[in-house]
Amino acid sequence: MSSGLTVYLLDVARTRALVGSGDEELLEAVRGNFGDDLTRDDEYFRHEIERGAPTAYEALRAVVHGGPFSKDEAHAFQYGYAFKRICDLTGSFLPNDCFMPFRGDWLEMVDEGLTALRVTAVSVASFGYGGLPDPLPYAYLPGCGEWTPEQIARALEQFEATKAAGHAPPLEPEVVDAVMQCLSWMRHAEARPGYGLIGFVS
Repeated sequence: MSSGLTVYLLDVARTRALVGSGDEELLEAVRGNFGDDLTRDDEYFRHEIERGAPTAYEALRAVVHGGPFSKDEAHAFQYGYAFKRICDLTGSFLPNDCFMPFRGDWLEMVDEGLTALRVTAVSVASFGYGGLPDPLPYAYLPGCGEWTPEQIARALEQFEATKAAGHAPPLEPEVVDAVMQCLSWMRHAEARPGYGLIGFVS
């Protein structure tokens, strides 16, 4: 079974603040932009919805209004996908060809490549287990995590220090490509003061 990592460039703090904001304009904007996706997801998850899971729009409304949320943990995935749609609307999608799709422990392998370059301030694997913003319930899928502007700035400092020291560990070509893609994401964020990344694994 394969997975995929989707990463968005956005103002992390402002995006998190949209959860529970009660912003009806945001709610309608997401529904207007992703109406077909909502319908398609409702059909895909029809059996879960028949068992009590919220519809895609019901989950989106709960995220924007900060609840109420289903007490059944098996339904939490709907809130994760609803938050992803908010990020898709308000953020910028970043190229992810090194991570779509991937199998097994690929994210950990890329983290090992970053660590070999002495970049430890960020972790690609953290996009899979960082968790959704409060008060959203924990969802195994989609996994969600973030790189804050501070983490990104530190990671780029670490990379520049590695370059200045002439440290060039042997890495597999595909790992080098993935690390370079991560660095390109961070450069995009660096160019937008206050911006960071929110990523989803599903």
